[in-house]
Amino acid sequence: MLLELRVENYAVIDNVAVEFAPGLNLLTGETGAGKSILIDALALLLGDKASTDTIRHGTDKAVVSAVFEAESKALDAVLEANGLDCNSDSDSDDGQLILRREIATGGKGRVFVNNQPATVTVLKQLAPHLAVIHAQNVAVLAFDAASRLALLDTFAEADTSAAAAAFESWNQVRHRIADLERDEHDRLRLLDLWSFQRKEIAGARVQPEEDAKLEAEKRVLANSEKVFTAAMAAYDALYESNTSAAASIRAATRQVEELSRFDEKFRQSLPELESARITLEDIGQSLRAYAEGIEASPARLAEVEDRLALLDRLKRKYGPTLADVIALGDELERKLNEMENKDEVLRALKIELATAAAKYLEAARSLSRHRYEAARKLEKMVESEINELAMKARFKVEVSGSDEEGNWSARGFDQVQYLISANPGEPLGPVEEIASGGELSRVMLALKTSVEAGSSSRGRHNGARGGSGQRTLVFDEIDNGIGGRAAEAVGRKLKQLARTKQVLCITHLPQIASFADQHYLIEKRESGGRTKTSVRPLNPEERTREIARMMSGAKLTDTSLKHAEQMLKANQ
Repeated sequence: MLLELRVENYAVIDNVAVEFAPGLNLLTGETGAGKSILIDALALLLGDKASTDTIRHGTDKAVVSAVFEAESKALDAVLEANGLDCNSDSDSDDGQLILRREIATGGKGRVFVNNQPATVTVLKQLAPHLAVIHAQNVAVLAFDAASRLALLDTFAEADTSAAAAAFESWNQVRHRIADLERDEHDRLRLLDLWSFQRKEIAGARVQPEEDAKLEAEKRVLANSEKVFTAAMAAYDALYESNTSAAASIRAATRQVEELSRFDEKFRQSLPELESARITLEDIGQSLRAYAEGIEASPARLAEVEDRLALLDRLKRKYGPTLADVIALGDELERKLNEMENKDEVLRALKIELATAAAKYLEAARSLSRHRYEAARKLEKMVESEINELAMKARFKVEVSGSDEEGNWSARGFDQVQYLISANPGEPLGPVEEIASGGELSRVMLALKTSVEAGSSSRGRHNGARGGSGQRTLVFDEIDNGIGGRAAEAVGRKLKQLARTKQVLCITHLPQIASFADQHYLIEKRESGGRTKTSVRPLNPEERTREIARMMSGAKLTDTSLKHAEQMLKANQ
């Protein structure tokens, strides 16, 4: 749940802080007051692309921050994977996530998660667990092929990992076969290249972590005199000199022995002193042996530097690490062996390819069956939801696609289309082509409601903590193209959705605004020659006046005020 949103120096907003509540949060105001700017600012915290054009004129940077109440194992996993700490114990009831994003005039922005430096990529990873924004003007874009499939998979909670792994295995074998079946000219060219690379790597006789060991040896050789002096000084201080630590411990031991003749409690310290003396002597002897083994050898130093130069050259060509160089050498050895035994290897690979293809088809067909079952459930739920939104429509989720090889992908071979007939007697057609702007808004609301309701109920059934149902749902002008009875139906549906989720919605319609649990007014005013936008929650009296304004315009009448009061009473 979104607890607070702060926006500074963003577009026409000077400094705004809004505390949101559970349930249905409605934002209203005059056209151009900056309602959608708040949603755009929130989108930045969900990983949207930033532009320096949005920085308020006369300032150096824009800052957007938010506090979410967010507890989720998936969310914790994203934070952990990116080396970020949670603000509080994930088992507590007050877990909060703080996001902040800065956009500077120089083009360099900064991102912070729980006051720790992060990246926009991290925000994109966190976004699905925090909030989903739906704007009517991007609804058509949301119906591209990948998004249609993803929406169904979200509802179905489809696990595509088995199909993805099987596809990757099949694809790797397919590429190996393609390498072997290249035409003769390409094959000979690759053989020459691979042979040269393998010879260069094999001739170097590279050992694992050899570069790190040589770097350590180089440091010693380059500073042999200092190293010898330091080792011998340590040896003297620990063991050799009359004032050494070992001599001091021996003297202390004699004194403690004398004390123990008079007080038995000191006797227990004697074994510890003896152990300390033995440890110091062992360290001293090791230091001496190390110092005696040091040789100032310019020849060996030159040899080490030459070897390191060779390893660096190999890493630049085949690296970036020595382990990568060794791995490439092994891979080249395998490829060359395959080329030399081409016919035999091809036969084995084709058998392996058939096995991999069978495993993929098994996983993909199982995934497809799961999608078909989920599609039947989803289309019934969506059609029911649509018809509660003042429409008489038929809705169908069509899952198609052939299991022929040309259709294979890591997400299976299915394609999904959402079809609608918005008027009785009309044939079904793709939603994005058939539906008008107002119909599309209601279809999207019905889809969002159905998908969220399905995932939420499964999360509760499975005892999941912080599932997708915990996300904040944001609707930017979902009321475009509707009015009257349809608007009231949309308001009622938003109210229903807000019983289990936090919903933020920008609206121009009083029918929808009257359903709010919390109503915010966005105002634009001029101060000191500058335009500023403010946001404030409305008390009951102010709310009545705002809804009356939405009905009658700037000039309020007794009739509009009474109508607003009646509307509020009826819809609470």
